[in-house]
Amino acid sequence: MAVKDRDRFSTATRIRLLGEQTAARVYRSQTKRQARRSRLTGRAALLALVVCSLVVALAYPIRQYVSQRAEIADLQREKEEAAQRVEDLRDIKARWQDDAYAEQQIRQRLHYVMPGETGFIVVDPDAAKKSRTDQSAADRPWYANIWDGVDKADAAQ
Repeated sequence: MAVKDRDRFSTATRIRLLGEQTAARVYRSQTKRQARRSRLTGRAALLALVVCSLVVALAYPIRQYVSQRAEIADLQREKEEAAQRVEDLRDIKARWQDDAYAEQQIRQRLHYVMPGETGFIVVDPDAAKKSRTDQSAADRPWYANIWDGVDKADAAQ
């Protein structure tokens, strides 16, 4: 046992032990580094770069395509509305070609009567009072509108 103890304190033994400990530390640090090391390889990075550049390159044309499709749909809707309006106007024109319809509209709108007929216009007295009191602001002078505003504000209190 004395030989073992003496061998234990020898310089060579201590250097060998230090070397083994250092090798163990280096091995542990390398395994930790490998465990922490990213699994992103060069090929994966290149693939990610290509995919990102494709997305960026195609984003604007796809946005343009979608907006143009929406514009085309709006124009088609406007075209259909215009075609419907043209059809309605053709119907109105065809009605005005009929003499009976034209005569009816002339009598109704212009209050014309045929020779030998007597025309009557019935006036409701309540309607005349309402029309005088409900004059719109555009029919009156500006100072009357201001004064009415002051009266309404005073009446609100």
